[in-house]
Amino acid sequence: MSDAAYLALLLDGPLQSWGFASRFQRRTTALHPTKSGVIGLISAAMGLAKGSAAEHTMLPELAKLQMSSIAIPRNMQGSGGPRPVLRLEDYHTVLATRRASGALNKDAVVTSRQYLLDARFGVILAGDRSVLERAAAALQNPVWGVWFGRKSCIPAEPVYRGLFDTELQAQRELLCDRSIESFTTVTEVKDFAEGTDSISDQPVSFGDASSSGPDKRQFAVRRIAVKPGIRQS
Repeated sequence: MSDAAYLALLLDGPLQSWGFASRFQRRTTALHPTKSGVIGLISAAMGLAKGSAAEHTMLPELAKLQMSSIAIPRNMQGSGGPRPVLRLEDYHTVLATRRASGALNKDAVVTSRQYLLDARFGVILAGDRSVLERAAAALQNPVWGVWFGRKSCIPAEPVYRGLFDTELQAQRELLCDRSIESFTTVTEVKDFAEGTDSISDQPVSFGDASSSGPDKRQFAVRRIAVKPGIRQS
């Protein structure tokens, strides 16, 4: 039996937020799941504390997995058509923050955070079977809670959908008998020329963002290919 396997996940929730370019008080979301967000979800399920020795050991193995995502639209009741995915921007007022000098900031800080509404995605992780088996076991019995980017984004359905020998089997689990060409997909590619965009969501460390040492929170650039779905007549 091959050592390769394919892990199928369903990311279905009323709120999702997949940040990859957030800076300071503005926290945006991508329109599709980020690899850092999905690997972070699995890391939480495994109980890997940020910056810990366990994370240093396991995160590189998880980061080697190849990820593809599939946008699976919801159907609106009565019309039969797809429900559009919308962005929600939420404003927060934060008190008692500290400045870079460490002094207490007497002024309120206003931040904005974006969410996706009514989004649903299938995700397939491909790679070493032993790594995926550990991820699958953790998702079925998580150490810590799992969410879609932020703690307020709770899954509406079980995330784990099965571990398979082929990518086609994983696709069928997520899409039933529907053709993959009907859905917008985001696929990780190794050859730069095959990609259509680059995104800084390849996890290197989930450590402290304010640290300057080896435990600093950091991500590498990942090359992806975005393919719009073909409307079926």
